[in-house]
Amino acid sequence: MASIHAFRNAPAPGEPSTGRRRAGKLAIRGLSKSFGGSVVYDDFNLELPLGSFISIFGPNGCGKSTLINMISGLAPMDAGDALYDGRTTRETKISYVFQNYREALFPWMRAIDNIEYPLKVMGTPKAERRRRVEAVVAEFDVKFDLAAYPYALSGGQQQTISILRALVTEPEVLFLDEPFSALDYEMTLLMRQQLQKIFMKRRITTLLVSHDLEEAIELAEKLVLLTRRPTRVAEIVDVDLPWPRDSLVTTSEAFIALKRRCLETFWREVKAAP
Repeated sequence: MASIHAFRNAPAPGEPSTGRRRAGKLAIRGLSKSFGGSVVYDDFNLELPLGSFISIFGPNGCGKSTLINMISGLAPMDAGDALYDGRTTRETKISYVFQNYREALFPWMRAIDNIEYPLKVMGTPKAERRRRVEAVVAEFDVKFDLAAYPYALSGGQQQTISILRALVTEPEVLFLDEPFSALDYEMTLLMRQQLQKIFMKRRITTLLVSHDLEEAIELAEKLVLLTRRPTRVAEIVDVDLPWPRDSLVTTSEAFIALKRRCLETFWREVKAAP
């Protein structure tokens, strides 16, 4: 069900791409959520600019994935709402990339058919489907065989297919839930570079949940640091670093200073009394 929902609000055939930076705000208002009597969010409020790359980071169990699941429409809120420039999730074109790529892909479909699948669901004409698939494959500089089935591909290749499937619908908002956590370090670095390239070209509003602080900073224009439960915003950090974020940027004094600042906030929250 989750995979289908990721394509549910995709653009209709012939609808224009949303590649330029979009004005407006993502407004989360009065969000509340509890599990089994344990409060995760209580009247949580947050505003973020659309057209930005936003990373979400915080202590283990603070509800990072729960937050994006709710504001993407994958999970219900107990109270509150999330509006994208005044529109609900159902009125917004959303795609979602899951952490577990092995469960997200259809094993009986070739890689290229997995990418094309949401366009078929949307009823996009065959010629337009082919054009969009070819365009996103070229943007991501895919080198492996797209005629292969998922089980014949590496973890990094499978997650690449998941990301391409999310992008082929030309979403307005892209959610990424720890997309590289199961990949090796070399593949993780390569995927970060490719994601940056796509973002710089398309300027899709992107929300990334990451358990890796360096990754969260490297990819973000804004970094949302969360507290322990009941979760609130500890700090929103502006990441004013040049694109692309190559090794010169990620080893610079400015990057290290940002990481130190975020670590100080993180450890303060981790050590805070529950």
